[in-house]
Amino acid sequence: MLKTAAAGTLLASAPFYVRNAFSSSGELNIMCWSGELPDDVMADFTKATGIRVNRTPFSSNEELINKLQATFGEGFDLVMPSFNRAPEFKFLELLAPFDTNRLNMEAFLPSMLEASTELWTWEGELYHLPHLWGSEGLSWRSDKLELSYEEASYGLLWDPRFDRQVQMRPVSGLLGLGLWLDATGKLPTNRMLDSYKDEATMRKIYDELLAYAVAHKSQIKQFWDSSDNAKSGYIENGCVIGQTWDGPALDLAKSNQPVKFIAPQEGALAWIDGFSLTSAARNIEEIYAFFDYITQSEVAGKIATGSSYNSSIKGAEAYVPETDRALFSLSYPANALEKLWRYPSSPAWFISARNEYAEKFKVA
Repeated sequence: MLKTAAAGTLLASAPFYVRNAFSSSGELNIMCWSGELPDDVMADFTKATGIRVNRTPFSSNEELINKLQATFGEGFDLVMPSFNRAPEFKFLELLAPFDTNRLNMEAFLPSMLEASTELWTWEGELYHLPHLWGSEGLSWRSDKLELSYEEASYGLLWDPRFDRQVQMRPVSGLLGLGLWLDATGKLPTNRMLDSYKDEATMRKIYDELLAYAVAHKSQIKQFWDSSDNAKSGYIENGCVIGQTWDGPALDLAKSNQPVKFIAPQEGALAWIDGFSLTSAARNIEEIYAFFDYITQSEVAGKIATGSSYNSSIKGAEAYVPETDRALFSLSYPANALEKLWRYPSSPAWFISARNEYAEKFKVA
């Protein structure tokens, strides 16, 4: 029962699936990337539909896969894999296709939707919808270092000036190292794409990357594995420079902390996170009410603002504050967007081997 005229007005103008879902007053269970479903937006969704969103955060695709396998998807309606991990999730056979007739497919930016459909269409059905995109590049304490786009390079992370002042993830830190060594001609790898050819080629490349990283490991102050400890690296742990996601750094900048982010000359590592439907999903009406809500341009703009990432929905930028747009321009200046390094589809053998090298780097 609606108790206020305001609520009645909101529902009268709401899309069909939102109105239909309100009568169920159900729940929606989502295993999500930390920070990609902002609290205020989820609270607004509950007010609009009566549907409560239960979020279980994770910080890596590996963690998501482990949790999904452990439960066979039970207890989760939606999960949020990155677009380039399609082969692994297809192999698990724990996802179900979306009913695209119940979705506003025109709401998605064509380039974002293409990234999902290219890798996640199996037997003519779609298993992934794009949500947010961002990148991993250079971030730094702007009160301790001045850095221009022309100077920005993954190579700075290995500069002796920053001994014991660097933070990175072992996995992507090795990738960034490879891009720098390729750009300087020290380890030609076709911008690291050769490492995806076959396992023998990959191991030959990563053997050299690991040897370099271990020999220079004194550079590393901390390895981060989530948005929160990427932030604490700069605020609490004494890091001056690092290779991080753009979102945590931009969050700090918006909070008036002396932290900046920029895409390096070798190309920021671009990713797209999205939603997949589990085969164990129970709250089907709530799922489509959720997409009906978050694909609205104004809502998508609020999600982009709250997460400090970039929306895959048309028109969302019109609802992003000028401060956020200014930070985006500073983070991706000149030709930075043209240089983005988009993760290719990752075969299972690659992920397993890559994680092996990352762990060796971490514990060395």
